[in-house]
Amino acid sequence: MTARVPLPAGFHAYVANIGIKDDTDDFVVVAADGPCTSAGMYTRSAFAGPSVLLSRQASRHARAVVVISKNANVATGEAGMANARRVQAGVAAAVGCQPAEVLIASTGVIGRQYPMERVEAGLAAIETPFTETDASRVATGIMTTDTVAKVASATVGEAHIVGVAKGVGMIEPDMATLITMIFTDALIAADDLDRVFRNVIERTFNCVSIDTDTSTSDTAVILASGAAGPVPLNVFEEALYGVAESLTKQVARDGEGAETLITVTVDGAATAEQAKRVAKAIVNSPLVKTAIHGADPNWGRVAMAIGKATTADEIDQDQIVIRFGTQQVYPAAVDDLGLDVLSEYLRGDEVLIHVSLAAGQDTATVWGCDLTDGYVRINADYTT
Repeated sequence: MTARVPLPAGFHAYVANIGIKDDTDDFVVVAADGPCTSAGMYTRSAFAGPSVLLSRQASRHARAVVVISKNANVATGEAGMANARRVQAGVAAAVGCQPAEVLIASTGVIGRQYPMERVEAGLAAIETPFTETDASRVATGIMTTDTVAKVASATVGEAHIVGVAKGVGMIEPDMATLITMIFTDALIAADDLDRVFRNVIERTFNCVSIDTDTSTSDTAVILASGAAGPVPLNVFEEALYGVAESLTKQVARDGEGAETLITVTVDGAATAEQAKRVAKAIVNSPLVKTAIHGADPNWGRVAMAIGKATTADEIDQDQIVIRFGTQQVYPAAVDDLGLDVLSEYLRGDEVLIHVSLAAGQDTATVWGCDLTDGYVRINADYTT
């Protein structure tokens, strides 16, 4: 059972089952007790769902966020948009704010309308004032094919930061990722919160990939109640990064069918963009993923990924260094005994691939997971 993690001061939650899932919670609202600041980042997919479209327009001073899990409400036309607006309005009425102050997220199967009879009954049954303060219940209520609830927290002086996330498949963010909600009682101006949040997301959630597929519903939001007062912005950003990095790793480790967390660090790059591009090419390669799953120290697959992500004028292959963990595998040769040691290393639950490009000073780290037959089975049988 997931340990209890209190929400920051000024936030309460409502978690329930409204009949979208068979027997587990599928409806979550987290609301601020009063005015707060907020920021959000959303998928850049051209097939974005109504939840994303409405949240993009929502206030920079959102009071609440609602998540419906197991139904993405994507590719559902005008009816889907109308239904999403109904959910937004219903939560606003319960919380006592304007619909534009409610962020909405939805996750699950694409192409299915909300079962509005159940949703309407669920909205009518909301009990106020909210009394739930356990972020772990919030994290559990937004799960779909996740195997564990994902929660992380940090303290900044008198203030607290608590984040939850869901996501194990259809993950190659192009903004943020999956669904993640972060709450803090620090007092931060909306513009500062937006800037810091974007900086952190770019270095964490935008650096995770499970299967190269960008979701239609990716949503990352942060709400700040201000109940704990102001904190130094640089200290807050560092703590927020720690929370987001933890959630990012939890998502990668829980990838559908995953058995191994893969961390790829690329340094010595000419630019930050180049470092991230090469790192993503490595962590996204099915051949690299399956080699890691099979504990096969086939560094040639890493070299392949570097080559396909760059041009001949960007790198000098004779200057590149490839390592599994701390062991160099290229250009220095590894003997049979060394390969056996590497194979044993790759059987661990976390593997580091470290590439030095010798082209500059920039660095990037990304996270992903191995590719297993479990991933194939989960997604082959997803709707059947």
